[in-house]
Amino acid sequence: MFAVNDLKVLISRDQIAYRVAAMGAEITRDFAGESIIFVGVLKGAAIFLGDLARHVDLDATFDFIGVSSYGNRPTPSQELQHGWDSTGEVRLTKDVDQSMRDKNVILVEDILDTGLTLTYLKSILLAHKPKALRIATLLDKPSRRKKPIQADYVGFSIPDEFVVGYGLDYAERYRNLPDICVVPRG
Repeated sequence: MFAVNDLKVLISRDQIAYRVAAMGAEITRDFAGESIIFVGVLKGAAIFLGDLARHVDLDATFDFIGVSSYGNRPTPSQELQHGWDSTGEVRLTKDVDQSMRDKNVILVEDILDTGLTLTYLKSILLAHKPKALRIATLLDKPSRRKKPIQADYVGFSIPDEFVVGYGLDYAERYRNLPDICVVPRG
């Protein structure tokens, strides 16, 4: 594991707070007078979802969805060095608890990377027949995209770095950091 001092801040907590507030204002404007359901992708999106929801001035409820990817997951150090590409097979570990039919749904994710997970989740949620389905992601890493999917609300576009903090983890650690930090690969 790395000491917090070894991590380089990529996006500060102040930058995050400013951009999340702006995203909340966009969602409030886009769904003016309507109610929405935020669906957070476990576990990474929980912090982002909580902060985003506080900046949305609409009637809103929360739900959560969980997924895992198939494939032989590398050790944390191998993943850090070379990244990790699953086989592309994603499986649902937790479905939403409430009906999405005819509701405005905002799928909230911490990072849009290859697009495999969000493409899968989008198809799952569209099967629930929502009135509208939008995607909000804190981070977008377009250089790694394998599926042609884009988020409707994007916090920051980032380079191909291994990042932690604000919900993102390295071997389940560092989620509680208030900034988005780059983990050194060497």
